[in-house]
Amino acid sequence: MSGAAGFVGSHLCERLLNDGHEVAGFDNFITGSLRNLEHLRQRPGFHFFEHDVTAPIPDLGRFDAVLHLASLASPKFYYAHPIATLESGSTGTRNMLEIARRFEARFMVTSTSECYGDPEIHPQVETYWGNVNPVGIRSCYDESKRYAEAMTMAYHRAHGVRTAIARIFNTYGPRMALDDGRVVPAFVDQALRGEPLTIFGDGSQTRSFCYVRDLVDGLIRLTLSDERYPVNLGNPREMTILEFAEHVRQAVNPDLPLRFEPLPQDDPKRRRPDIAKAKSVLGWEPRISLEEGMKETIAYFRTRVNQAS
Repeated sequence: MSGAAGFVGSHLCERLLNDGHEVAGFDNFITGSLRNLEHLRQRPGFHFFEHDVTAPIPDLGRFDAVLHLASLASPKFYYAHPIATLESGSTGTRNMLEIARRFEARFMVTSTSECYGDPEIHPQVETYWGNVNPVGIRSCYDESKRYAEAMTMAYHRAHGVRTAIARIFNTYGPRMALDDGRVVPAFVDQALRGEPLTIFGDGSQTRSFCYVRDLVDGLIRLTLSDERYPVNLGNPREMTILEFAEHVRQAVNPDLPLRFEPLPQDDPKRRRPDIAKAKSVLGWEPRISLEEGMKETIAYFRTRVNQAS
């Protein structure tokens, strides 16, 4: 598994180990953290290597499944590392696909709802081709994922690799980085520090938030399925950013003020997955409510903030 020390990757490693699998993971720590794996390092069957997925991958033995999660998924980080972002989706994807081809293993790549860009249809369904600016500031991430999907399908068609493509919508939970820059850690970090919550634009843009345990369950089901075309994985419960800010305020400090800033370039106005395909093909839908998931997430961030202070 690439991206093993990342937010989603570490949770996926843990779930696979709990299910009795042996896991070889690697990460170059450009955004991942060894802290996310500390509780797994001594687990039988877990092997970790510091390695960049865009470099030739050493022989680590035979695999039944190859999972490619390495990516700079936060705007803050892909703005800072646009070339590395593109390389993880291009060279990195091909390197991982070669391993799957060599061992006739299953392959799963984590793509993104950003493939839909600023969508003109709502909610977003997998057959929608998207409204993406290929030369905009976010294009390094959008196009890296669109290329990764194309490369994945090419290996399926040309080499018969058993591939799977997960289009992930906003996901949250423990082990997100405090400095991630995305709305969940940003709001919770600001709230716990008693700072105003920063709203970009007027706050009417929408998002839908999926708890990480639900997402991991979907990723495993998808990897084991026979579905080769993209599948949306996310929570269809949609809310405005202002509504989400109010949820965080009520959970942490109702008296926190809001601060409004200009909306970033190409920031999508609406996000909500159509998960009918995931329901029918995988028997999957989110089970954990925002209230339950945010309770665990806020508790995790409170510990992190207290440790940093």
